[in-house]
Amino acid sequence: MSLYRATPGDGVAWITGASTGLGRELALQMAALGYDVAATARGEDALSALERDSAALEGTVRAFACDVTDRAAMAETVGTIEAQAGPVRLAVFNAGIYIPTHGEALAPDDFDKTFAVNLTGVLNGLAPVVERMKAHGCGQVVIVASVSGYSGLPSASAYGATKAALINMAESLSFDFSKMNIRIQVVNPGFVDTPATEQNAYEMPYLMPVEKAAARMLAGIENGGFEITFPRRFTWQLKLLRMLPHPLYFAIMNRATGWSTRPLDFRDTTPAANRSR
Repeated sequence: MSLYRATPGDGVAWITGASTGLGRELALQMAALGYDVAATARGEDALSALERDSAALEGTVRAFACDVTDRAAMAETVGTIEAQAGPVRLAVFNAGIYIPTHGEALAPDDFDKTFAVNLTGVLNGLAPVVERMKAHGCGQVVIVASVSGYSGLPSASAYGATKAALINMAESLSFDFSKMNIRIQVVNPGFVDTPATEQNAYEMPYLMPVEKAAARMLAGIENGGFEITFPRRFTWQLKLLRMLPHPLYFAIMNRATGWSTRPLDFRDTTPAANRSR
């Protein structure tokens, strides 16, 4: 028997990180196809704007404001969605942040924030929604990771660590989820033109418009394969690079990014309360 795949009309498609960027565009495209979307993010104003922008679409978008780092609130939100909108058949864990991290100026707080949103924030929603899916006898889970989870990239030691963990977690959970008729997928995008990437001062090869990226993501969700990755001409290059011996990988990445010529930044990142007096 093939695993469950969500379709419009089955129930609710829940998307976290839905107020901006890829999550917002995915919500609109899903609603255009007739999905009933529950949109979660911290910003209530942005969620209200999303509801207004979806008003004329075939499906619906309903806002459920919540911070993914609040475990109790996330569990409560899942219950509220099911009570007000119907059973969650598809859950897309898209919320994430990127804080550049440099080896010569390590800031533990930046790691804590990144882990709290990108990794624990997924788990805070995943655990309660899977309990509901178990009870319903079916479900589909989509975890948005990144190609930065394939191997180490400059300035991404915190971000990449969370994305590598998400990929591994999804692979591990697939063994048990399949027994419960719950399909799990992982999305590994390259660079997508969103507010999050606007802060990047470096060249972003194969930068993809958010509309096209969301369409690729939606097609992958509907097709049901484990990994959804785009643009493939970029992501498959990274897949090949990670197979190289480390000395060769480091040499190629240093050359490709120009990172070996980047000046070091020796700013003090130790919290003032912890500095030696």
